[in-house]
Amino acid sequence: MNIVLFGAPGAGKGAQAERIASVYGMVHLSTGEMLRSAISLGSDLGVKAEEIINRGELISDDIIVKIVDARIDEDDCVKGVILDGFPRTVAQAEALDEMLAGKGLSLDHVIEIEVDEPALFARIENRASERRRTGTTRSDDSAEILRRRLAVYHENSAPLLPYYRAKGLLRSVDGMASINGVAAQIDNLLG
Repeated sequence: MNIVLFGAPGAGKGAQAERIASVYGMVHLSTGEMLRSAISLGSDLGVKAEEIINRGELISDDIIVKIVDARIDEDDCVKGVILDGFPRTVAQAEALDEMLAGKGLSLDHVIEIEVDEPALFARIENRASERRRTGTTRSDDSAEILRRRLAVYHENSAPLLPYYRAKGLLRSVDGMASINGVAAQIDNLLG
């Protein structure tokens, strides 16, 4: 089973993806985590990615597609993947469809976690506070970066909703529910 989790930055995609991976034996592929790993390793890609992320912009399609394509080929992805943070544009969605078809695979579910934007700012502040308390940091945990990321989301990613709706794949859950409530909604969609 292959799933795309979709929603605005801070909607809770990562937490739900980790839970789905654990429950269903799938692999959570977070392009954000893959990029943060490259950043921490100091690779050329990581340095470029850090500059782009810190500006609140998106990494180019060709780089992201290559990263995802290679990762899906790894042995641990045989039971399926949960894509979190990819695709973010219609061009990436089309590239994903083509990539999966070339592997004899397809998407089974596209799940949108719907959240009110004011709640996203509260969530990002809570996440930043928790990271400060634990001594960890993440450069994109700020209201300013979230504003930029939301603008990019509305411009580039929102067109994915009609794209996947037209394919009959898009389902939405209420992201304002508790974490367990969102999880229950997702489980109902997955059957």
